[in-house]
Amino acid sequence: MQGKIVKGIAGFYYVHVVESGVYECKAKGIFRKDGIRPLVGDNVEIEVLDEKDMEGSIRDILPRKNELVRPAVANIDQALVVFAVTKPKPHFNLLDRFLVMMESKEIPAVLCFNKTDIGNDPDIAELKEIYESCGYPLIFTSAKEEENIGALREILKGKTTAVAGPSGVGKSSLINLLQSDVKMETGGISRKIGRGKHTTRHSELLVTGEDSYIMDTPGFSSLYLGDMEKESLKYCFPEFNAYEGRCRFHGCDHVHEPDCAVKQAVEEGKVHRKRYEDYLSMYRELQERKRY
Repeated sequence: MQGKIVKGIAGFYYVHVVESGVYECKAKGIFRKDGIRPLVGDNVEIEVLDEKDMEGSIRDILPRKNELVRPAVANIDQALVVFAVTKPKPHFNLLDRFLVMMESKEIPAVLCFNKTDIGNDPDIAELKEIYESCGYPLIFTSAKEEENIGALREILKGKTTAVAGPSGVGKSSLINLLQSDVKMETGGISRKIGRGKHTTRHSELLVTGEDSYIMDTPGFSSLYLGDMEKESLKYCFPEFNAYEGRCRFHGCDHVHEPDCAVKQAVEEGKVHRKRYEDYLSMYRELQERKRY
């Protein structure tokens, strides 16, 4: 029987099997011996040990298409990066870090700006101006007014989506709305897991439809660029791609070099200055890190 790990706590893994429910499983000892740790998001083969109590054993972990380290999750199809239009106003450098992280893992990102009910038109126009030119899909929502929730559900359909973004932007309200129509086949998962000491800071996959999952990811609040090389950073800004090979110097990093096509595009308003300034900020951070 195949399913997906939706939660892991203290050596127990909760595996969602479509049309059957959630099984509480232990992983076979061979995984430990081979140094393999099951992750939330893993697609697994399970053996049912007790159908009545929904208990089983994980026999095999199917190949992963990707994995993140913090939070430790696997098989993400896309990231839903959630910020508020206002209250709090978007922190652009943090937003761009989320996007860089997803680009570096080759995980497509969808940008969701919530709280349109209290945002004004200039705020919304600025966000569109900056991010539409980068090629990211944008959706504007109001959890309070339930605006565009149906459209958001369509974007998530049939995919495993990691929800990322700072606190206070309405992520929990959006997640609750997305789950509200779903009759969760949890097989007593809430009774088994309870609300004990283990539950607060774990990643968890929530079922929003058949083969549709969203991952509430508590590890996504602030981001460091990790071990990325500064020379790789430019490839994580998709709007730079159009200028690749058009600079005077081969391998141009678009920082100090003369006759740089990206810097020219910034001057002409073809690449947004805010995005370019965040690029420079991250580039210098990586440069300083390597120095020390």
